[in-house]
Amino acid sequence: MIPFFTSRHVEAAVSPQRAVEAVRHAFIAYSNGDWTMPPKVYVPAYPAGDFRAMPALGGGHALLKWVTSFPGNPSRGLPTVTGLVLLSDASNGLLRAALDAGSVTALRTGAAAVLAAETLARPGARTAAVFGAGVNGRAAARTFLARGREVGIYDVDAERARSVAAELGASAISREEALHADIIVTVTPGHELVLGAGSLRPGQHASLMGADGPGKAEIAVEELARCRVFCDDWEQASHNGDLVHAVKAGALAREDVTELGAVLAGAAGGREHVEDITVFDSTGLAIQDLAVALAALERADELVDLPRLPV
Repeated sequence: MIPFFTSRHVEAAVSPQRAVEAVRHAFIAYSNGDWTMPPKVYVPAYPAGDFRAMPALGGGHALLKWVTSFPGNPSRGLPTVTGLVLLSDASNGLLRAALDAGSVTALRTGAAAVLAAETLARPGARTAAVFGAGVNGRAAARTFLARGREVGIYDVDAERARSVAAELGASAISREEALHADIIVTVTPGHELVLGAGSLRPGQHASLMGADGPGKAEIAVEELARCRVFCDDWEQASHNGDLVHAVKAGALAREDVTELGAVLAGAAGGREHVEDITVFDSTGLAIQDLAVALAALERADELVDLPRLPV
């Protein structure tokens, strides 16, 4: 019998604080070559959405996440992200656990957004704003709050922003207030630019979490080109993230972009000056999912109502 972590069980097993620690470890392990991650595979079903297959190996385990992104689903009462995470023992291939992909994705997305902000924001940065009150935006706000930082939430659906803010103990704010925060996290469908030319001011940091597939963008190329740019993984981000547009336009090259894992591992520098504008382009890595899945597995025996599946 293998444990099956439903959304509720994933959240019970892995706190936002634990997710940040786990994702930090994953970035460092991947940067040091201890964990490996074959390229993410996209199976497009446009214009409705897409499917993604994401493998990873590390910590004595292998993982495969089969996950969807269908941005129009909420208007039909359906989740944007659904799928399954399978965790196997790398020594014998046996399945160790199955987990709800949506909740794992939300946890690691929130953790990566906040980890990048804490690593790259200027000293003394106070205010944080999240663009997008969907599942992953909620996770980013929840993670900021768990780390002791006040956060404002903006969404094009003002009522949804107010509802999520009230639920979490955050503030619902205007677009203008969000743009003036010291730290900005964008968690949108990526079909419209959030940060146009001239949007960011000296000293700000932005974690861009929504443009994680072909054709998506949250920041204008000319705005990205004037920032100090970081990403989760160059190969993936330069093909499927905000970076791809700047690379195609010749505005950015490999030497202009630093991977966050290298900063965390001490192999590369982060922010250099208080006036730098730093941007983190996230496309979502399977190693992050692996880290959260392993953290959940640690707590399996403590969750008395955890379902078990026959194999």
